[in-house]
Amino acid sequence: MRKILALLAILLIPSLLLAQDDKMNANAAPPPIVKPSRDFLMMQLTYNNWIKKPDSVKTKPFGFGFNGFVCYDFPIKKTKLSFAAGLGVKVSVEYLDLQRMINNDTGALAAQVRFLPDPVDTGYKRYKFVTTYLTAPFELRYFSNTLNRNKGFKAAIGLQIGTLLGAHTKALTSVSGTNIKYKVDTKRYVSPWDFAATARVGWGNFSIFASYNLTNVFKDNAGPPITPASAGICITGL
Repeated sequence: MRKILALLAILLIPSLLLAQDDKMNANAAPPPIVKPSRDFLMMQLTYNNWIKKPDSVKTKPFGFGFNGFVCYDFPIKKTKLSFAAGLGVKVSVEYLDLQRMINNDTGALAAQVRFLPDPVDTGYKRYKFVTTYLTAPFELRYFSNTLNRNKGFKAAIGLQIGTLLGAHTKALTSVSGTNIKYKVDTKRYVSPWDFAATARVGWGNFSIFASYNLTNVFKDNAGPPITPASAGICITGL
């Protein structure tokens, strides 16, 4: 009889232990839900250049720009792809080389932007042309790490569509040792829309970014045909 009781105890003890473990697991808190990052914030520091322009337009080789966007990401189910749309600003700065840009709204030749040599009596130290667009980026994105997009390989192609907020020229010269700045604001000649094809590739929060404009800097018949392009670093996160 004792042998039978001992054998039953040996058989029942593991079952009781397993039942106790199952009860403890059932009472334990469920694991936290991890929400993947969506690359909501996108900042781009760019080198800009007018890659297609008439020989009469002279620019220095160090134009720059800044783009800042807030995006919303829509994952495509059962894939590592997503579609993103956003809104932000795109600022471009281009420096002229020993030239000035006549873009005021008065005079017989005011119907078109003209690029002229620096006046001998002025000798501009710096002359730049700045545009600012309210821009909506659209991207088709690929992420190798869909649970944490702050890590792993990522790539994207897309289109940026912008509407003009402002444009101006700013010149710096020196007269009798005193620095003087000249600024002219006008949107009359500048293209009201900005369309640019974009691409970026990188790892984690950092990517290499490039864009090519599909529109010219100036309106048709309001200035020389000039096509901008840019390349730089893109920082994404959140």
